[in-house]
Amino acid sequence: MEKPEHTDQQEFRYESVVKFIDHLIDSGALIAGQKAPSLRKVSKARGVSISTALHAYRMLESQGVLEAQPQSGFYVSAATSNQPDKPSAATKSTRVRKVNTGAQVANMFELASDTTMAPLGCAIPSPDLLATSKLDKFLVRTARTRGKYANTYAPPRGEEGLRTAIARRSINWGHAVSAEDILITCGCTEALHLALKAITRPGDTIAVESPNYFGFLPVLQALHLTVTEIPTDSVDGISITALESALEKNTIKACLFSSAFNNPMGCLTSEDKKKRVLTLLNRYRVTLIEDDVYGDIFFGRQRPRPYSAMENAKRVIYCSSFSKTVAPGYRIGWIASPSYIDKLTTEKYATTLCGPTLTQVALGEYLNAGAYDNHLRGMRKSFAANIAIMTKTIAETFPPGTRVSRPEGGFVLWVELPDNINARDVFVLALKDDICFAPGDLFTTSDNYRSCLRISCGYPWSTSIERAVWKLAELVCGLTR
Repeated sequence: MEKPEHTDQQEFRYESVVKFIDHLIDSGALIAGQKAPSLRKVSKARGVSISTALHAYRMLESQGVLEAQPQSGFYVSAATSNQPDKPSAATKSTRVRKVNTGAQVANMFELASDTTMAPLGCAIPSPDLLATSKLDKFLVRTARTRGKYANTYAPPRGEEGLRTAIARRSINWGHAVSAEDILITCGCTEALHLALKAITRPGDTIAVESPNYFGFLPVLQALHLTVTEIPTDSVDGISITALESALEKNTIKACLFSSAFNNPMGCLTSEDKKKRVLTLLNRYRVTLIEDDVYGDIFFGRQRPRPYSAMENAKRVIYCSSFSKTVAPGYRIGWIASPSYIDKLTTEKYATTLCGPTLTQVALGEYLNAGAYDNHLRGMRKSFAANIAIMTKTIAETFPPGTRVSRPEGGFVLWVELPDNINARDVFVLALKDDICFAPGDLFTTSDNYRSCLRISCGYPWSTSIERAVWKLAELVCGLTR
């Protein structure tokens, strides 16, 4: 078997194959049921190794674009016959704005906790896909065997066993860190809050992706920070041109970007582009705070490397959590940064002192038992399947002109409705039918994305979810008349 290209180039090269096949399908050169070019043919056409071509085909298979047939090769999936167009590019505006979305975001999380609603709103995995039963066994055993220890304060940086387990796993994403460089936090939100508090002052400007995760905005608002939004494409990721323009025009203190699978679009910025982003930030001496909560939920064959794993990562603070993969209720996240760890620890001590010891010990033992990787494989497969059938159903039921993202990981879809439809109007009507989704205007401080919405695919496909999507399509179609 051929060896894949050098790691630094592999991500960029397999993406070129993915885009090549996508283009053939979008242009009609490949149609549903037709055999895709052989691996040898596409590797020659795109100048990549056969192993990299296979990596790309497996990615397309996980997205429901291609289907593998034993002893025959890859074929275009029947679902692509109704494959919607991808969302249009974001408006290229880098104007600095104040943040004032806290009340709307709080209402969104309140709705997400309502179990009577169809779970299409907040990006929360189904309890059926989490490792709840296995994790509970570790929690019970920890309480029984180490209950006295677990009922004391943990060190400010967090329980050592958990930090060591995370440090071991950091090798998987190409950024080996020491347990001493890791700080356990109350989810990724606290990690981001501590990072911002450590390096900013009220009135500073922060650059974020656009559209960006709405959960970031209340944090920025609470710290009295202003925002400039950097357009992020559903295919190509963050705009280098717009970022450079923003850095030239404004004094930006820090950037807050996703490492992988931007929420809400699920796009993946290539390693080549990540290096170019870091080169720009190094030139302007700007710190990057990266959010990698979706890094383990990848549909390709290899976990994407975060910004902090790049050779030119000089001012990067890495943030993540287990909320999207194992235990959202445990509220365990972490932050890693050798350069800032002392200052971050001071901020943590002044904020919450430390996190709960019992859950940290239990999660550390769960990770050390080796069950996490098997759990992730099943979860990734489920999420990829959920996204594929959700995309197919939207394509079949929503009005013509609807565009849908094609995420390479995570479990959310970004849907762009025809321009004359306001997603907030659909949202109000949907709530009356116990259907919750996230309107596009939540993901920005501007007037953009009013015709967009985000749908969570965190729950396995079911009759009730199918009914909710059909009803949502009915509401949208009703507003087009």
